[in-house]
Amino acid sequence: AKGEVEIDGQAFAEGRMAVLSPGGTVALTAFRPSTVMVLGGEPLGERHLWWNFVSSSLDRIEQAKADWKAGRIPLPQHDHDEFIPLPEDPPRSHPV
Repeated sequence: AKGEVEIDGQAFAEGRMAVLSPGGTVALTAFRPSTVMVLGGEPLGERHLWWNFVSSSLDRIEQAKADWKAGRIPLPQHDHDEFIPLPEDPPRSHPV
C-alpha cells in the first residue's frame, strides 16, 4: 500500500501487506491519500520452497536451479554486482 491504512482496527504502514481470512467484510480506513491493491480468489494451493525459488511445481524449481547455475536468470537491476552461487542440494537423508 502507498500511504497508511487501517484494516479492522489494525494499522498497516506503507509497503506492508495484509492477508485477510476468506468471507465476511472488512473495514478499511485511509489516514491520508493512499493507494491499495486488493487481490482475491481461490487459494493458490501447495507451494514448494527451495532456497530463493517458490513454485507449485517441483519440476519448475529444478528448472530454476539449472537456469540460475547456468546464468540464465538475470540479477536484480540494482544488485547485479554480486552473484550468489546456488547452494548444494541437502543430503537425501535430510528431507527439505
